Amino acid sequence: MYIYNVTTNIEESAHVEWLTWMKEIHIPDVLATGKFLSAKMAKVLVEEELGGTTYSVQFITVDKETLEKYYQEDADRLRQDATQRFAGKFVSFRTELEIVSEH
Repeated sequence: MYIYNVTTNIEESAHVEWLTWMKEIHIPDVLATGKFLSAKMAKVLVEEELGGTTYSVQFITVDKETLEKYYQEDADRLRQDATQRFAGKFVSFRTELEIVSEH
């Protein structure tokens, strides 16, 4: 199993709108690709020097191949929506994690 983690810092001026969009539109759209089993969204509890609020969204997928298919078939389109809606008001970085054990 793999986790596709997207960590985003959103400016306070767009925070409420972005959070609603994430919960009601973006996360459901990513899940609708059929490439992820589930998603979790968490607020990062460390204050950032640059301000804003930071969140981590973790999408669970079965394997690296499925994640690669997401990159090839869906990622650009879904990222572009965020960029158009919230241009200049957020910064994101992505990481891939491989689950090695669960307890």
